[in-house]
Amino acid sequence: MFQMLRRRSARWLLLLALAEIIVLMACVALASHLRYFADEETLALFAVNAWPRELLFALAIVAGMAALGLYQEHLRESWFGLLARQAVGFVLGAIGLIVVYYVFPLAYIGRSVFGIALVCGFLAIALMRVVFARLIDAGPFKRRVLVLGAGRNAALIAQRMRRRSDRRSFAIVGFLRMGAETVAVPEGHLLEAEVPLAVFAQRLQVDEIVVGPDDRRGVLPMEELVDCRQAGIAVTDLPTFFERESGKVMLSLVEPSWLVFSEGFDTSRLRFAVKRLFDVAIALVVLALTWPFMLLVALAIRIESGAGQPILYRQERVGERGAVFALTKFRSMRTDAERDGVARWATKNDDRVTRVGRFIRKTRLDELPQLANVLRGEMSLVGPRPERPPFVAELAGKIRYYNLRHAVKPGLAGWAQLRYSYGASAEDAEEKLKYDLYYVKNQNLLFDLMILLQTVEVVLFGRGAR
Repeated sequence: MFQMLRRRSARWLLLLALAEIIVLMACVALASHLRYFADEETLALFAVNAWPRELLFALAIVAGMAALGLYQEHLRESWFGLLARQAVGFVLGAIGLIVVYYVFPLAYIGRSVFGIALVCGFLAIALMRVVFARLIDAGPFKRRVLVLGAGRNAALIAQRMRRRSDRRSFAIVGFLRMGAETVAVPEGHLLEAEVPLAVFAQRLQVDEIVVGPDDRRGVLPMEELVDCRQAGIAVTDLPTFFERESGKVMLSLVEPSWLVFSEGFDTSRLRFAVKRLFDVAIALVVLALTWPFMLLVALAIRIESGAGQPILYRQERVGERGAVFALTKFRSMRTDAERDGVARWATKNDDRVTRVGRFIRKTRLDELPQLANVLRGEMSLVGPRPERPPFVAELAGKIRYYNLRHAVKPGLAGWAQLRYSYGASAEDAEEKLKYDLYYVKNQNLLFDLMILLQTVEVVLFGRGAR
């Protein structure tokens, strides 16, 4: 999470969340004045210890919007789509507040104040987000980046970050050719430095220098880069830049030395203990809330398939450090789906999926029995999705660093599931591995919590299910 907060766009989103909390608290205060403007005695009574109730309201609504992905850095939606997400986020927050008010009546702000605050808050947040979008897209608020290199590696920035949302936090000032490398960037973006690099960068008001030549040997001006550092200009290598800005590890750029010496990969005992406690606590809460749905799913499978047919499905999967375990799910396919014993990728509109199976896959209800795997310690709530042994053996032989995803426990939810659609091929697996390695490298409790919140959006909108 601290790695993520180094990005200017992430800091802007944190600032946006804090500003929205303040605005929502103000909306509750405004709603109380609108409701009790003619009753000064009741208004004064409401004002007693009002700020904790205002803060609770604001935090619940912001959590609802976070669950709908409204604090993602690379959210690509139309204005109508953003308003729809915001509306559902407000509904989720309101439902959460109603539950809290039922359990803790002293936190209740009154039906009328509650309704007025929701309406005022929705309009205020929508207006704030229009202003916010205009601000962060303005040039003065972006980090100015100079790229050392103009070859194939440097050109990846333009090729992989074509959308405006991909470049929301930075603007490329230009590219400096290093040595005799073949130029692969547009000629109009090439620069020539006729003065020392630190002076050149300061003239262009550069905030960061990204080092990305095709061949570093004998071409990097190391002393000049040290001068840049001393002048307050950040110096970053290309793999780290891509990791920070795109939320994934670019496998084509990464060497083993980068993995060894870069920050991250927290596997301390404290991290393990905190994650285990978090997994067990949340799994028990989810189990307590969803057991009625699990009973209904079991009943639906029994009615569709008939007596004697299995309700649960157990399948071997590869877990932490390559250990094989039996993953448990609600059965969503016919019992003869793999009668020849050959493992197959699930495909779109797979005819092996039953009618009930299609629904529980879309809503992710088929995953709920995996809470037992979490409680047994075979899985975590958040981590790379576990694959079957035949697929792992195939992919490990084709994809570099594939087995690194087994450095942590597999999870019910994951960073790759949020950022990439369902994988059904070796090419998809390679793309998802980039996100899995980013998670393995940057995992922490706050990151896990953010992934769980955004997983609500995946379930509500049915993204990636097959």
